[in-house]
Amino acid sequence: MNVLVLGSGGREHAIITSFTNSKLVNKIYALPGNGGTSTIATNIQGDVNDFKKIKEEVINNNISLVFVGPEDPIVNGIYNFFKSDNFLKNIKIIAPSKLAGQLEGSKEFAKKFMERYNIPTAKHGAFTKENIDQSDAFLESMNPPYVLKADGLAAGKGVLIIDNLQNAKDELRSMILDKKFGDSSSKVVIEEFLDGIELSCFVLTDGNTYKILPFAKDYKKIGEGDTGLNTGGMGAVSPVPFLDNKFLEKIEERIIKPTIHGIKKENMEYMGVVFIGLIKVGQDPYVIEYNVRMGDPETEVVFPRIKNDLLDLFNSMGSTEFEDVKLQIEDRHAATIIMVSGGYPLDYEKNKIISGLTEETDSIIFHAGTKKVDDNFLTNGGRVIAVTSLSENYKDAVKSSYDQIKKISFDQAYFRKDIGFDL
Repeated sequence: MNVLVLGSGGREHAIITSFTNSKLVNKIYALPGNGGTSTIATNIQGDVNDFKKIKEEVINNNISLVFVGPEDPIVNGIYNFFKSDNFLKNIKIIAPSKLAGQLEGSKEFAKKFMERYNIPTAKHGAFTKENIDQSDAFLESMNPPYVLKADGLAAGKGVLIIDNLQNAKDELRSMILDKKFGDSSSKVVIEEFLDGIELSCFVLTDGNTYKILPFAKDYKKIGEGDTGLNTGGMGAVSPVPFLDNKFLEKIEERIIKPTIHGIKKENMEYMGVVFIGLIKVGQDPYVIEYNVRMGDPETEVVFPRIKNDLLDLFNSMGSTEFEDVKLQIEDRHAATIIMVSGGYPLDYEKNKIISGLTEETDSIIFHAGTKKVDDNFLTNGGRVIAVTSLSENYKDAVKSSYDQIKKISFDQAYFRKDIGFDL
C-alpha cells in the first residue's frame, strides 16, 4: 500500500522509519517532510493545512492510508474533510475528528470534558476580556505559583508559571489584551499548580477499543535542571522508571477508561492517538492536558520500542482485527536527546551545515528541522536532530545517545546535558 505522512518533524521521521519495516508498505510519501525523510520516502512540497493539495496528492499517488502527525490539521478538521469527500471517504486516515480535536485545541473544552467524566485534574477557571476583572479574585483565591495557559494552540509554548501574584495578574492581561501568544491567548485558563513529576501516556483508539502504548517522560524546558523557557521538547526516555503496575492501574481506571468512555458517549469520531499529559502527585495521577496526536520527542522513544508492524496495526483500526492485536513491546529502554539551534526557542538562524550524520552508529538519528541541499544536510528549524539509543536501562541508553550526539555538529548547536536527571 502507498502511505502519506503529514508533517515535517522528528515525530514524522520516526513514524516513516517504522513504516519502512512494514510488510504492507509499497511507497511512502511525506508532506512536506524534511531532510531525513527524503532519504527513505518521497517528500512533497506543501502545507499540512492545505486540504485541497492533500486531496490531489492522495488521488495522484494512489494513497491508501494517511497518518496525520501535527495537531493543526486535526484541529482544523482534516478528518471531517476526508469523510465528507466522495473521493476520500474510504481512505484510512489516522486522525480524530474536528470535535475530538478540541480536546487539544481548547484547554477550556478539555477541562469541561474532564469535569463531566470525573477525571482528576487541577482546579481551574477560564477568562477572556469580557470577564477579565474577575480573574484577579480568582488568582487571589489560589496559592502560588500561578499557572496561566493560552486556551488555543501555541506550539507547546503558551504556558506561564509565575510565583508573584501581581506578575501573574499583569501577564494574564498581556496574554489576553496584548495577544502575547496571538489569538490562542484571547482566552486564558488559570490553573492550580500541581507539584509532582510528569509523564506522557499514549492511547491508540478507534473510538471503541484502545491499546496503551509505551509511556514516556519528556523534558520541555530549554535549560538544565528544567529551567528557562518552554520548548517543543529537549529529550525523552521510555519506559518511565517510576511507573509500577499499581500506578498504571490507577491511570487506566481513573483516567484512560473514563476518557475513552467520554469520547464514545459524546460521539466524537476518533481514529488515532490520545496523548494524556499526566503528573504524579504523591501516589495519584492527574491530567495536565490532552493532545490528539503523538508527542514529539516522545514518538522517537515510543515507536522504536513497539515490535508490531505499525502500518498493519494502524490499518486494522476500526475492525475486529484491531481488538485482537497484542502489542509487543521491546524490553530495552530508549532515550532521545534533541540538538537545537542556538537561540531556540526564541530567534535562531537556519542553513547551518550539519556534520557527523553519516558516521556508523548503533543509535537511531531522526531529523527534526533539516533540509537536504545537494549532498549536505542543513539546519531548517529550532529543533534539528533527535538521537535515540536503546539499552538495558535508561542510564546506559542516555549515555549512548550523548556519546553519539558529540559526533554531530553544526554552528551554534545546543543540547541539554541532563536528560533523565530527575529519575
